[in-house]
Amino acid sequence: MTPVVEVRSLRKVYPLEGGDDVVALRGVDLTIEPGEFVAVMGPSGSGKSTFMHIVGLLDRPTSGTYRFAGHEVSALDADALADLRSRALGFVFQSYNLLARTTAIENVELPMVYAGVPAAERRRAAMEALDAVGLVKYAQHQPNQLSGGQQQRVAIARSIVNQPQLILADEPTGALDTVSSEDVMALFGRLNAERGMTVMLVTHEADVAAHARRLVSFRDGHIISDEPVRAKVLV
Repeated sequence: MTPVVEVRSLRKVYPLEGGDDVVALRGVDLTIEPGEFVAVMGPSGSGKSTFMHIVGLLDRPTSGTYRFAGHEVSALDADALADLRSRALGFVFQSYNLLARTTAIENVELPMVYAGVPAAERRRAAMEALDAVGLVKYAQHQPNQLSGGQQQRVAIARSIVNQPQLILADEPTGALDTVSSEDVMALFGRLNAERGMTVMLVTHEADVAAHARRLVSFRDGHIISDEPVRAKVLV
């Protein structure tokens, strides 16, 4: 089976004027197979966010290789990266990033609008995605009529509506209370276990990472551990 993500000797250096360069990644090797649920952890400055940006095709490595679903992407131009990102990746962020004066179902439809999907097909797929996150009855609600946890569920529905090969979740529970956080992480777990969706989660919270099946820890631009999650993660 072809890996979804395969990076080898990945380095990222941010040049600084008149001073030392910042080396964010120092030769990272990592493979993520289809159907995995991977949590990426590490302290501030560890390289985990830079790694997510590269995996999400939002940034380029300085050196090394990145194969996404078997295709080398390091040398793709901006248009090709944007096209692949819109078709193959789903993003969930801490801040939800929903359009305020737009209903839940219209927010979920947005990726398909950009992809030129016909209106009837968009509506059907958006309703299916809302059903997957348990929010069909809130389809006509605007974000200000939803709780934080419900807004994040809309964002998750939006991330899966195009049936991406990889969902990238960046601190998805950072703005939520404990109960809502548990609900959202349980949802990611169900999407992974029941629908086989591949998920990469970036978090600094051990109790959030404990919902994943594999934990990759970064420090100083290196991966320092990569192990299955069998019990509550301790740090």
